[in-house]
Amino acid sequence: MPAYWIAHVTVTDAQAYAGYQALAPAAFAAHGARFLARGGEAETLEGPAFARHVVIEFPSLSAARACYASAEYQAAKAQRAGACVAQVVIVEGL
Repeated sequence: MPAYWIAHVTVTDAQAYAGYQALAPAAFAAHGARFLARGGEAETLEGPAFARHVVIEFPSLSAARACYASAEYQAAKAQRAGACVAQVVIVEGL
């Protein structure tokens, strides 16, 4: 059963955030991730507004969790510290 990362992000320092963008794809590829939505037009109907919204599909809940916990992703995440406001949720699919 697939699982999804749903991320809401507002970048506050594009130059610093570029470090995350350079490192994160390797972590996603290593865990079988597939992007379903990344940026693009969005409309916030309820709750706080973020500038970007991302939906990433993983083959399983364990793969989604392993990606987040991986050394590769944690290194990428460290690059975005202070460069954005983000909310990331992992949800099991149907």
